[in-house]
Amino acid sequence: MNDVRPPTGLFDRVLVPIHREGWPFVALFFAASLVLGLLWEPLLWLGLLATAWCAFFFRDPPRVTPVDPELVVSPADGVVQSVASRVPPPELELGVEPLPCISVFMNVFDVHVNRTPVAGLLRRRAYHAGRFLNASLDKASEENERQSFRIRAEGGAEIGLVQIAGLVARRIRGFVEEGARLAPGERIGLIRFGSRCDVYLPPGTAPLVCVGQRAIAGETVLAALAGPQVPRKGRVS
Repeated sequence: MNDVRPPTGLFDRVLVPIHREGWPFVALFFAASLVLGLLWEPLLWLGLLATAWCAFFFRDPPRVTPVDPELVVSPADGVVQSVASRVPPPELELGVEPLPCISVFMNVFDVHVNRTPVAGLLRRRAYHAGRFLNASLDKASEENERQSFRIRAEGGAEIGLVQIAGLVARRIRGFVEEGARLAPGERIGLIRFGSRCDVYLPPGTAPLVCVGQRAIAGETVLAALAGPQVPRKGRVS
C-alpha cells in the first residue's frame, strides 16, 4: 500500500527499514563475517562492512505517492536513461507498434524496491528468461531476463512495466499476482543487484521527464494520462 508518513527526523532518515527479501542476505553476510573473523581478524571488519552494504542495498524507505488516477509515477529509483518510442515486449500483449517508453536505470547504490507506476488492475504478469547484458544497452530490452506487468489504470489506460536484469542482477522478484488491485505506488517487485525498469505509456502520451534526470520510485511523475500532452524539455545547469 502507499505510505502515508514520510521520514520526519534524522532518526527516521538514518534507520531506513530493510525489505524482508534482504534479511536472509544480511544474515548470511554477517555469519560469513564471523567465520572469516575467526581465521583472521581484519576479515571480520571487511565482512561487517560488506554486511552494512548489503543492508543498505535492501533498504525500503517510505514514499509519498500522489493519489491521482491520471498520473504515472516512476517505478524505480535511478536515472532516466532513455525517453523514446519502443515496441513493447510481446508478452505484454500491447501490440506491435512502438509506444512511448521511459527507462530508469538503477545502480547498486539505488533503492531496488520497485513500485507500481499507476493504481489499477494487474491484468498480466509474465516472466521471460534471457541473457544478462549491460542493462544500459538498447538490446537489453529484448534479450535480457525480464519480468513484465500490464496494468489497467483506473481510467482504462493500459500501462506496461518491465523489470530488466543486467550484468550483476541475477534475480527478479515480483510481489503481486495477476488480478491484484494495485494502490498508487504499491511495492510490486525487486531486482537483485542493479538493473533497470521500462514503463510503456499509451500512444500519444508525452513523457514529463528528461534523460539524465533523477527519479524517485513512487514519487517522480513520469507522465499524465489526461490533459495537454506536451513533452518536457530539460537542460543541464
